[in-house]
Amino acid sequence: MGIELTAIHWVYLAFIVFILILLIRRRDTTMICVVGIFALGLLATETLSGSISGIFNSFIYATKELMGTIMIISIIVAMSRVLIRTGINETMVAPLTRFLRTPAMAFWGIGIIMMVTSFFFWPSPAVALIGAVLLPVALRVGLPALGAAVAMNLFGHGIALSGDYIIQGAPKLTADAAGLPVTSVMTASVPLVIIMGLVTTITAFWMMRRDMKNGTWRDGLVSTKNTSDALASGNDEDDSLVMDPRVKKWLAIIIPLLFAVDVAAMFILKLQGGDATALVGGTAVIILIAVTLLAHRNQGLEKITSYLIDGFVFGFKVFGPVIPIAAFFYLGDSAFIDLFGKVLPEASHGIVNDLGVALASNVPLNSAVGAVTSTVTGAITGLDGSGFSGISLAGSIAQLFGVATHSSVATLTALGQIAAIWVGGGTLIPWALIPAAAICGVSPFELARRNLKPVLFGLIVTTIVAMFLV
Repeated sequence: MGIELTAIHWVYLAFIVFILILLIRRRDTTMICVVGIFALGLLATETLSGSISGIFNSFIYATKELMGTIMIISIIVAMSRVLIRTGINETMVAPLTRFLRTPAMAFWGIGIIMMVTSFFFWPSPAVALIGAVLLPVALRVGLPALGAAVAMNLFGHGIALSGDYIIQGAPKLTADAAGLPVTSVMTASVPLVIIMGLVTTITAFWMMRRDMKNGTWRDGLVSTKNTSDALASGNDEDDSLVMDPRVKKWLAIIIPLLFAVDVAAMFILKLQGGDATALVGGTAVIILIAVTLLAHRNQGLEKITSYLIDGFVFGFKVFGPVIPIAAFFYLGDSAFIDLFGKVLPEASHGIVNDLGVALASNVPLNSAVGAVTSTVTGAITGLDGSGFSGISLAGSIAQLFGVATHSSVATLTALGQIAAIWVGGGTLIPWALIPAAAICGVSPFELARRNLKPVLFGLIVTTIVAMFLV
């Protein structure tokens, strides 16, 4: 399974190390990512004009890849602003305050609801649904916005997506690559998903409570205002709108019902990923229009545009710092060929996958090393921020080590799958966790830093457990 590594591979790896160091040191990484794109372009095209053009083109590529997420976040924020200004949001979530009365109950409540919803519909549409409804409740009882984002992130993009027991997209990919039935990979993943989930969420919750008690907690808000205020603020001079209490009450009932109908439609029509997100986004636009016309009456037509503008400003403000970083990491996968042509070795499957194969080809073969290699390979392939792009490789590596060492191929496959999705699916890579960060109004970089220690600790513990299971 060996593959030739070129200068492009080594330069890409070097810049990954630089970027990770800067993230850990809480420094901005935009410049180093741009330099990395320029360097890779120079090696690939061997022309100054090609490498300079590659910087801009990579930004365009990243924006196209992220556009669906930018749109859903912007629309949800626009809808949230009119709901908050009219007081509908407060009426809508009032009954939930009975169950989420403390920061701890809010953290675990939001997390568990997010996990269950994500099992059926994947995390992206789940974030939009749950964040819009439950975030105000969590803030009211004292859970920081960043704490809510952590809960949604770890339970949704971590636990639910890494197991993927309902939709079965992830285990199908890894099982096919390992030559196993999907049920065997799913069965083998159960104890590992449980261990990973418990370790990361308990660690994250303990760190949050410790830092809040010590006064060292940083909420990482994208604005100096409270998140709810940031969602409510706009171009309007007044901060609130007077609405008939009966109309407000009916709307507070109808709006959650509309989203519940969305959930039912997703289940009945088997809508997933982008299709499910589009259904939520379209519903949010209809709610925005209806509520704005009722609240502003004669000025409703103009105010609809105003709210949408506010939403898009918020969305691009959050995504702006992330696009250059995403542009660099997308080069680790298919973006490199799209932008610079077929300059990698003929057998290459992308820079990131090549690095994973090279790692597996140069380590000794035994069960313990196989478990560590499965985790590291999965984590490396997750660096492009997809989570799914490299899990087929994780299955192939597991099959190689399992056969060579007479270990459980299913367990090694599940381990690689978990590592790839926890790293790349939306808990550590800043642009992959933007949905949760944007809905909660916090910095995606601060959220990535807050997740880093719990996720790394979880991967270490899960890998050690896997060594005994293989």
